[in-house]
Amino acid sequence: MKDVCSTTDMLTQLISFDTTSSKSNKPMIDFIIEFLNGYNIACNIGSNHEGTKGDLIATIGPMVEGGIVLSGHTDVVPVDGQDWDTNPFKLIKKNKLLFGRGTSDMKGFIAVVLSLVPEILALNLKIPLHLAFSYDEEIGCLGAPGLIARLIKDLPMPMGAIIGEPTGMKLVNAHKGGSLFETEVTGYPGHASQTQAGVNAISVAAECIVFLNSKAKAFTIDGTRDERMEPPYNTINIGVIDGGTAGNIIAGSCRFTWGCRSIINRDVDELIKQFSDHCNNKLLPSLVEINRDVKITTKKISSVPPLMQVEENPVEAVLRQLTGQNQMMGVAFGTEAGLFSEAGIPSVVYGPGYIDQAHKPNEYISIAQLEECSEFIRKLAGWASK
Repeated sequence: MKDVCSTTDMLTQLISFDTTSSKSNKPMIDFIIEFLNGYNIACNIGSNHEGTKGDLIATIGPMVEGGIVLSGHTDVVPVDGQDWDTNPFKLIKKNKLLFGRGTSDMKGFIAVVLSLVPEILALNLKIPLHLAFSYDEEIGCLGAPGLIARLIKDLPMPMGAIIGEPTGMKLVNAHKGGSLFETEVTGYPGHASQTQAGVNAISVAAECIVFLNSKAKAFTIDGTRDERMEPPYNTINIGVIDGGTAGNIIAGSCRFTWGCRSIINRDVDELIKQFSDHCNNKLLPSLVEINRDVKITTKKISSVPPLMQVEENPVEAVLRQLTGQNQMMGVAFGTEAGLFSEAGIPSVVYGPGYIDQAHKPNEYISIAQLEECSEFIRKLAGWASK
């Protein structure tokens, strides 16, 4: 296992594990554990309730406060329905680009960190670098809270965390949060010729969606903005809708999932309040007159907090010093950085690859990006050794 040390070789191994969120990531976690154990690095292991997913925390250097967490998620999004030119779970090199599911998002970063373990060990660090690899990030950052809680409980408090999501090796200190909801409409079914006597759940759901679309349009004009993000305003997306049973039946039920990407938490809290008021006070009163069992219910499926820019962020200061970058970016996509920050571990997002490649067929990362990331990790390890 020790001979797997080049970044490309390590990435080849990591890509070979199909860690789609619907599947187990444990074979990949077991591989990483075996690799780290080969260098006498102990791993703190966690899992989900079912025992089908795993995460790990490992420390290089002394167990003292002030270390830096290098964090990445091990899961990837599905390839189903995507038109890949090659096997997505076999790393393919073409013209200085490396193709495969997860190359940019975000096994490239993990591969860089792991491949440099021998070099980092040789430096005799004075403060630790903590490796933290999670599961189920792609379906709502479900694994990170448990990992972060364990990290805080079991390790000396770190100075901060670097989440290696693809930013093109640009420093990011703010990103949007993401909340996902499911709204279910219970209507009153009947014969399609007697629409006056029923409540069509699909039609009611459509009115709900019209309201949400109006709020999405309002966000583009008024509300919180961060011009560093693209787009620089809050957004709402209707993701999935399902309802009805047949063309000649008034639909008795309909449900749809929708989400909001918000720059600050307060905005999504206010949105859900306004949506609930609209459903309960504008839509339902006339509908329950037809049948008292008509309902509109909304539940939160998942929520990831935004990463908020703060004035005193020690890990941001370290990265500025090591990279010479002064401009801090904001991004529209969410990461686990907001969760680390909420837990009291100041965070930034900084990693190889570009988000434009993530979740697409023929995902790739450039060798140049991996090399740039490797140079940064070497600088960080050198800083930690002094």
